[in-house]
Amino acid sequence: MDAHETNLPLNNDTLAEEKKLAEAVEETTTTSAEEKKEDNSIETASRLTTKEEVLAALEKLTENVENINKQELDALKQAFYRIHNAQQEEESAKKDATDEEAPAETAEQPAEDPLEVQFKKLMSSIKEKRNHLIANQEKEKEDNLQIKLSIIEELKELVESPEDANKSYQEFKKLQQQWNETKAIPQARVSEVWRNYQLYVEKFYDLLKLNNEFREYDFKKNLEIKLHLCEAAEKLCTEDDVISAFHQLQKLHQEFRDTGPVAKELRQEIWNRFKTASTIVNRRHQQHFEALKESEQHNLDQKTVICEIAEAIEYNELKTFAAWETKTQEIIALQNKWKTIGFAPQKMNVKIFERFRHACDEFFKRKGEFFKHLKEEMNSNLEKKKALCEQAEALKDSTDWKATADLLTKLQKEWKTVGPVSKKYSDAVWKRFITACDYFFEQKGKATSSQRSVEMENMEKKKAIISKLAAIDDSIEVDEAEKQMRELMKEWNGVGHVPFKEKDRLYKQYHGLIDKLFERLNISASNRKLNTFKTNINTIQSGSGQQSLYREREKLVRAYDNMKNELHTYENNLGFLSSSSKKGNSLLTELNRKVEKLKADLELVLQKIKVIDESIKAEEQ
Repeated sequence: MDAHETNLPLNNDTLAEEKKLAEAVEETTTTSAEEKKEDNSIETASRLTTKEEVLAALEKLTENVENINKQELDALKQAFYRIHNAQQEEESAKKDATDEEAPAETAEQPAEDPLEVQFKKLMSSIKEKRNHLIANQEKEKEDNLQIKLSIIEELKELVESPEDANKSYQEFKKLQQQWNETKAIPQARVSEVWRNYQLYVEKFYDLLKLNNEFREYDFKKNLEIKLHLCEAAEKLCTEDDVISAFHQLQKLHQEFRDTGPVAKELRQEIWNRFKTASTIVNRRHQQHFEALKESEQHNLDQKTVICEIAEAIEYNELKTFAAWETKTQEIIALQNKWKTIGFAPQKMNVKIFERFRHACDEFFKRKGEFFKHLKEEMNSNLEKKKALCEQAEALKDSTDWKATADLLTKLQKEWKTVGPVSKKYSDAVWKRFITACDYFFEQKGKATSSQRSVEMENMEKKKAIISKLAAIDDSIEVDEAEKQMRELMKEWNGVGHVPFKEKDRLYKQYHGLIDKLFERLNISASNRKLNTFKTNINTIQSGSGQQSLYREREKLVRAYDNMKNELHTYENNLGFLSSSSKKGNSLLTELNRKVEKLKADLELVLQKIKVIDESIKAEEQ
């Protein structure tokens, strides 16, 4: 019940009811204003996708500075720099991803963004206007306070010096109207001033004992107003926009509060009806924010997983351009997925973004350092290959066939050990080197036709071996096929040199068939590694003895534990990612590949441990 709706002197119960209503309305209004401003600003900012849109929103705010709050400005500022930073990172990523050579040795400082300059000017202008506006508002509140204090004093005089009822009542209504027309006062004085005002309003009704005609007219008029307010509040219960409904409810509360009393027997009923509708609107408003918080927490969880994936990059494994390019595409895929995720809770939104940006900055910084080092290394490699070209060109006219051939072969082997050079030089320097080598060996071939005939015979033998390997099919038993294959391998190794130009082609054909046969006979890479390991274990056992076996076993157990932990991490990360996009699917495929490889490696380690255990057991017996 509203305390101001009674026409009796204020007793303790009445004052308690009045205080309860005043504080409830005041608290609800203050909280709603702050929360709703924040909610609207966040929702508006979340829909902005370009810096131009943010600037347009700021331009509009400058026209209505009095309705801006700090949360709204902060939301727009956050939106601007979210877009600004994302654009910078995207440009940096594209530049690094398409630079096949290496980044410039000295990074150019980016030009100042004119949109950012305009943004800062607008923010500064708004801040200046707001400061001026706040100062004026504070002065206006102080002026309003003095007006309301003056009204209370006049009411006090009416109560303490009652005159003719009609004359006093007209004066009283003027004071009430003046009170309602006077706007906000300093928040710290609201409750105190309101209670004093209500006190003298109640005393006026009680002491002057207005005739029934005035009282009934007042009560009837106030009842009509409050019934209308109840209906308006009840309509808000079904309003689709719960934010708008909440704001409208605050205005209804203020109007309800400013409306005078109704007949005593109707007061509790009217207040309960209005309060019930208010409770529904407030509950819907609260549920809206609870759902928003739940969604933001889910977004935070997803962004945390993306940060963990970006932070878990093993930079020591990125040793080639292809490896860095693959990882760059993964980072870009993570950045694109990040953009599809909504806001995290406000207190964490900036922190989680800074965390992800730091991880991305670290990646592209390391990538820049790698390519800088790679460029220096490629320049060094180019000089080494030029030196080899000069040596080959100095030898190409020699007629000391055996010694020169050995020297050129040595130079070719050394060439293979030199790393890559820049693409724009690689073809030219290779052509220069191979031209010198080919010229010598062609001259040598002409001068040593007998050796040429031997090489041709060897080539025919190797072709025959290749044909025999191709003839080993599924009709031959596994053991027999393996036996034939190994005999042919031994025969191949016994055949001498073939013509230089045919060497690589025959080698590829031979090893292609061998690899297919190994695969068909189920001699996998893991089995070959295990067989090699068994041979090494036998060597260790015959040499260092049982103690070396124990040390080797401990090393394998540690490796198994590390790989198992790494597998667990990858499997956890898989649970947080979806393959809704092509790039997301590529990331999932890569993670699945790593998981399968880890499982195979784990199985191989277990087999090695089993081999050691069997060796230890055999030695103890």
